[in-house]
Amino acid sequence: MEEKHRIGMEAAKLIEYNDSIIIASGTTIHAFSKCIKPKHRLMVVSAALPASIDLSQIDGIDVVQLGGNLRQSSLSVVGQYSESLLYDTSFSKLFLGVDGIDFDYGISTTDLNEALLNRQMIEAAQRTIVLADSSKFGRRGFAKICDMETVDTIITDSDLRAADRDRIEELGIELIIAEIGL
Repeated sequence: MEEKHRIGMEAAKLIEYNDSIIIASGTTIHAFSKCIKPKHRLMVVSAALPASIDLSQIDGIDVVQLGGNLRQSSLSVVGQYSESLLYDTSFSKLFLGVDGIDFDYGISTTDLNEALLNRQMIEAAQRTIVLADSSKFGRRGFAKICDMETVDTIITDSDLRAADRDRIEELGIELIIAEIGL
């Protein structure tokens, strides 16, 4: 949990004045939502019910909870209804939690419907930021979300292997390391 909290703290630093953001789902995304403390008005569209509840308690944050089918495992929504809200919208940033990062296969999750929603989120966002602890590298989830070239930034912990750091740099993806134990 410390890794997820530190990753969330680094991600929260990327929120800027007049941002409108999408947050996907997962335990790292929930940790991130607990770190958001904007000094200005912030629009958040969320697929994750726990994150929406946390954020609704903070003054200055306008939360739009996506609707759709509720996944029991993650308390997040998926499906056409949740995707439809994103068709005619534009967001400055997407904060995306994932189950796997494989340099050949791409970014993935364990749920096909979640992958479809995540793709629509990517289309609606100007910048895609992946939040993933180092254990997610070298793994493939069941459903592919996108190729690595679609990702703008990866935030992970300091246990990331040197070879993975080098590969991220080769791909031209911004890498932010959340130091653990500080």
